[in-house]
Amino acid sequence: MSLTITLLILRGRTTNPDKNMLGEQIGELKGKIVGQRVLDSEGPRMETTLSSTGSIRGTNVKETVTFVGTPISAGVLHGEGHGVLMGGESEMATFRGEAFGRISSSGSVKWRGSHFYRTTALSGKLAFLNNVVGVFEADFDTEGNVTEKIWEWK
Repeated sequence: MSLTITLLILRGRTTNPDKNMLGEQIGELKGKIVGQRVLDSEGPRMETTLSSTGSIRGTNVKETVTFVGTPISAGVLHGEGHGVLMGGESEMATFRGEAFGRISSSGSVKWRGSHFYRTTALSGKLAFLNNVVGVFEADFDTEGNVTEKIWEWK
């Protein structure tokens, strides 16, 4: 499924929406950008790492994400990255993600996209994430603070 379809469902602009496709909100996290570096001045391409804490389905988690963002048109970024969630009893889940970011006139960025989760855990509080697609909203303010909400896409 494409990122475009994900974004259309989040915005409610499908011609025949299936109300069961966007499931419950499974996560809410807050964090901060902890590092950035320029990978290529042509484009340019920038790598960003952020660290967040919050909860995934009631389990306290720590999330670390690194993504690469590239401008694709005026005020719009495309990002791809990877992340790790740690929580529960030494549990871990990983994901890869893709999103579009829209830069506001104040310099904040609103990212909308999807995560594709994996975990090797057969049981535990994060085991449900194995092979789950999550759609997310992440807002980055000009001070480097990040808020993120995640919904399961069924």
